[in-house]
Amino acid sequence: MQRVRTVLAMRTREGCEARFEAAWLSAAEQIRALDGCLHQDLVRDADDPRRYLIISDWADRERLDAFGRSEHRDRLLRLVRELRESAERHTYQVLHIVGDEPGESR
Repeated sequence: MQRVRTVLAMRTREGCEARFEAAWLSAAEQIRALDGCLHQDLVRDADDPRRYLIISDWADRERLDAFGRSEHRDRLLRLVRELRESAERHTYQVLHIVGDEPGESR
């Protein structure tokens, strides 16, 4: 089993940025408690406040895919999907982590 990282690029609908961030945080707190989810980050483009990246690390592809197919995921992320204009997701194998683990404070 190998750690995987998903990067989901999203653009929110105009005027929905604050609601999108709140909806993501609510869902992310519940997703983080799931078996296999190691951490999640939400970052906003410094030059385009409607463009975000959602970065998630999972213990392995199997648990990520199981979550991705679940009704639980659909319920948790329904509002996030309604507030976005576009989305594109990619999944990567994590080869090396140098320094602090993502999501941990220094």
